[in-house]
Amino acid sequence: MAAQSRIASDQLTLLLSLVPYLIEQGRVTVTEVAEHFDLPPERVRSLVSLIALSGIPGETRQYLHGDLFDILWDEFELNDCIVLTHQVAIDDSPRFSAREAAALIAGLQYLSALPDNADTDAIASLMAKLTRGASAPPTQLAVARRDGGATRALLQAALTSGMQVEFDYLNARGAQEHRLVDPLRIESVDNDWYLRGWCHLREAVRTFRLDRISDPRTTSRARSTHAADILLPDTLFQASSGDLDVRLELENAALPLLADYRPERSVPVGTGGRTRTTLRVAHSHALKRLVAGLAGIVTVLEPAESRRVVAEWAAAGVAQYTDSPASEE
Repeated sequence: MAAQSRIASDQLTLLLSLVPYLIEQGRVTVTEVAEHFDLPPERVRSLVSLIALSGIPGETRQYLHGDLFDILWDEFELNDCIVLTHQVAIDDSPRFSAREAAALIAGLQYLSALPDNADTDAIASLMAKLTRGASAPPTQLAVARRDGGATRALLQAALTSGMQVEFDYLNARGAQEHRLVDPLRIESVDNDWYLRGWCHLREAVRTFRLDRISDPRTTSRARSTHAADILLPDTLFQASSGDLDVRLELENAALPLLADYRPERSVPVGTGGRTRTTLRVAHSHALKRLVAGLAGIVTVLEPAESRRVVAEWAAAGVAQYTDSPASEE
């Protein structure tokens, strides 16, 4: 009795796997099904015949023709092909609307661009299933990727092979420099990829954001340093004696947003809900990204050079939206 129960359970498991597969394929041969499930062709034919006897009873509590799965029997018997022509209950199951599916697909596209999701094949497969399973075709959306997959692949290959790389790098000050680097490590923080390596221009370990690298290429020279020779700190960014102290003012509720910058000397402003704090940054240009992410929340107080850099950068951004033709007289 136990053996019969186990056989019935295995049969049910196979059927539950086979039906979604047949629906997804549309038209498939017995041989293809047998190879996919690692079953003998005769077992597949037996299961397909059993599918045609499966369904859900209707209001009469009896199995009528419309209550059962059905296939194209001529195709099955003459050409050994399986085509489902009638599905029971599956068509009536809840589905995502086109708008819901589009929102989920957009979210998955964003996730596939994040550094932690290197295996994008699984995400691509899920997006395809959402597209097929929606009640209507979802709107096609595109999410821009922030990191260059080709750049990351090239740097990873150079790191693995132990070769030097060279590239043009746009630093935070907006200056472009040519760098020759011994790659030591590739890692990510939030949405961004970084290369850590020995920079021959600076003669020190430097960190490079991949989205600021252009025209990268692997040289024919082996790297002159090795990761084992250099003790890389656990944290990606390190303070130095040349860092700049910048005084900011912001609302108390927004102070936790600066946690990654390790604010110091935070003091309340009067009796209101605002705080003044100090951040250490490499240079004033590093504030541009911070201010952009906290627009209208944070105010740069000092030094004057930092205020000027941020003000000029903001004015240049506003100028991009100026409608020149309309302003002409």
